[in-house]
Amino acid sequence: MAGRPGAGPAIAVSLILVAFVCALTGLCYAELASMIPIAGSAYTYTYATMGELIAWIIGWDLILEYAGSNMTVSVGFAAHVVDLLDWFGFHPPATWISPAYLPEGLQDLAGNWLYQPGWHFGFNIPAFLVVLILTVILVRGIRESASTNNMMVGIKLIAILIFVTAAIHFIHPTNWHPFMPNGMSGVLTGGSIIFFTYIGFDSVSTAAEECRKPQRDLPIGIIATLIVCTILYVAVAVCLTGLVPWKSMVGDAAPVVNALKKLSLLPGGHSLHWIRLVVLFGAIMGMLSSLLVYQLGQSRVWFSMSRDGLLPKVFSNVHPIFRTPAFSTWVAGFVVAIPSGLFDIGTLADLSNIGTLFAFVLVSIGVIVLRYREPERRRGFRVPFGPVIPLLSVAFCFLLMAGLPIITWFRFLIWLGIGLVIYFFYSRHRSEFAGLR
Repeated sequence: MAGRPGAGPAIAVSLILVAFVCALTGLCYAELASMIPIAGSAYTYTYATMGELIAWIIGWDLILEYAGSNMTVSVGFAAHVVDLLDWFGFHPPATWISPAYLPEGLQDLAGNWLYQPGWHFGFNIPAFLVVLILTVILVRGIRESASTNNMMVGIKLIAILIFVTAAIHFIHPTNWHPFMPNGMSGVLTGGSIIFFTYIGFDSVSTAAEECRKPQRDLPIGIIATLIVCTILYVAVAVCLTGLVPWKSMVGDAAPVVNALKKLSLLPGGHSLHWIRLVVLFGAIMGMLSSLLVYQLGQSRVWFSMSRDGLLPKVFSNVHPIFRTPAFSTWVAGFVVAIPSGLFDIGTLADLSNIGTLFAFVLVSIGVIVLRYREPERRRGFRVPFGPVIPLLSVAFCFLLMAGLPIITWFRFLIWLGIGLVIYFFYSRHRSEFAGLR
């Protein structure tokens, strides 16, 4: 990332650090979720436990989190689609498969400049189209299938295991030296950059009401989920940084398949040509499922906030035939699709990261506040060790936020400021509690 110290091969350490922070926050999320007997998002829980203003901030922040995450994934999806076309010998013009803003510029495999850093005439059509196609599907209605989801997860796992197994034979240990080229500052920055890869782990923490022994089962579920994810992430990171020099992957939206492509062109690397196809298929399936789930989640946040009177009622209108929140789904679609065509993956990932980390900070602080304000309220799960874990969660989240660039902080504060203006001039006067003030 431009202007920031990279983690280098120590990105594996960054992944472990992020998993630790997520474990702390997940426990806080679990306590908040267990205080009300319904499933929902952080917005639902804060609205029921901490009031309207905090719920508005969380909801507005979740919109940024989901949108930023899906913009990032859609750009990554587009890069993999382009690579898939390349595998079959098709080479679309770079103008229509590259975002208009490229802070790192764009080079071909030989290191020749296609675009210098900065703005240029272009638009990432694959990223734009995949979001709009999924938006149409969501407007028409889709039911989440556990068997389909399990199948897609299985495909992703198989692709990861095949990659790791094949990559082991092509690793050059010299690529791991120096292992930590920029020290701990690089590790922290790496954690800030890749934090969005753990988005979604907190869904485990919403199952407090379904556990027989939540005080025992929830920590096990959260930590086990993070351990499995982290092992897979670290395995991929270690293999990838051993295959090619880490600096060659800066700004790359599809580093794994592009590394395989480079190596497949070398003597003895032809087998990686087919491994690349398997990884492409697994990555595309995985990103499609993520896009679908979080695009659905984002539109439902718009819907919920509208239902509570915090946004205009049109956002909670239901389609007369499909019975879906069509307007909020279309708005969510264009909010994601247009920036996906314009911006690079790093800029979008930063927005997702700061939104997610800020939401985690509010959830962790909320646990502490509610412990003192409502100590007798029923909790299906209580974070152990009193306020220690929530305080550690807040501290580490701010530490990771500090690794994000100043421009990301400015963008986030502008977003938050716009949200507060909307709340004080519109939402608080039209919410369901407006008549009680």
